[in-house]
Order: sequence, then C-alpha cells, then structure tokens
Amino acid sequence: MVVLTPISGAVSAVSAAAPSESGPACSLQRSGSLWQLGSEAQELTTAIGQLAEQLEADDPEQRALALAELEAALLAEEGNKQALAAKADATCWVIEHLRGQATYRSQQAKRLTDLARSDAARADALEESLIFVLTQLQPAATRFSFPDHELSSRKSSAVVIVDEDALDPEWLTFSTTSKPDKNAIKEALKTGRQITGAQLLNRRSWRIH
Repeated sequence: MVVLTPISGAVSAVSAAAPSESGPACSLQRSGSLWQLGSEAQELTTAIGQLAEQLEADDPEQRALALAELEAALLAEEGNKQALAAKADATCWVIEHLRGQATYRSQQAKRLTDLARSDAARADALEESLIFVLTQLQPAATRFSFPDHELSSRKSSAVVIVDEDALDPEWLTFSTTSKPDKNAIKEALKTGRQITGAQLLNRRSWRIH
C-alpha cells in the first residue's frame, strides 16, 4: 500500500505489504490535513508516478500489483466523481510526462546516433588516408608498426557482381515470400464476407489532450 506523507516539504510514497485477499488495496487516499489537501494533486501525481516506476520491474507480479493498485484506487472512487476526476487527472499528468520524456530521449538517441555515425565516418576517412599514404611509401608492406599502435592486414576474397542480369540462372538463387493483404481482407470483412483465418476487430482509440 502506498502511504502519502510530506517529507522535507515534498511528498513521498512508501510501498509496503501485498494486497489483501479481497483485492488490491486503494492506496491513493486523501490525507486530511489542510496542508495535504492543498497539495493533493501533487501527492496523487507523485504516488502514481512511483507506481509507474514499478511497471519497469523485472518481476511480472510486481508490475501486475502496481497496475492493480492503481485500478483499485480509481475504482474506489466510483461514487465520488470529484475524487475520481482528481485521480484520473493525476494519472493523465504522469502519462503525459512519461510520453514527453520518451520523445525527448528518442530525440537525444537520434542525435547521439547521428554524432556516432559522423565520428565513425571521419575515423574511416582518416584510416583510409593513412593506409593510402603508407602503402604508397611501402607497397610491399603488410604491417606497419608505430610507437603506440600497429596496422596489420590480411588477405580476403569477395565476389563483386558487375551485371546481375548477365548471370546464367545456375548462378542465381530464388526465394519467395508472402504476407496477408490486410487492406483487402479488411474491405472484404466489412462487406460481411467470411474469411477463414481472419476476423475484424473494432477498437476505440483514446488520446489525452
């Protein structure tokens, strides 16, 4: 159960025992004091955020418990629209924060990937230039030694296809792949046609805004 208590001017959520036999306990409760009621939104957001952190746990039971606890907290307010709205709103804040953080990290990952690609390209260009110069100076060399580094080489063979269309069929391999034509299947199912192995599922999508 998550207990909300102010610590050093902030709010903390402390995880404790497992749910009772009747189901997960509702842990996101109003604490009662004027100070705490005035910062209820912050308390709820903090507690829900900490429940969300448990969704990254390796233990499936711990992840399921965190979700069950949040659901229990929402269901506990079935007859209190104001309290339900407060908890739902706090959950939306956490969802928006996590998605914003995911977007930022994806952008940072792309930026770092681009930087890594650029670094690798410059390193390759420098290496090619160095090897070109060294092999021009010593064409017969297969290894170069320096005070702190060494360049070594080995022979390898690779086939280069100059004109694939000119190859005799005996030098070609053939493969076939297939995948369901979902667009055609969807249109057929919408007209009432029965297709073995496929069915049309109607979903409602939701968006926080």
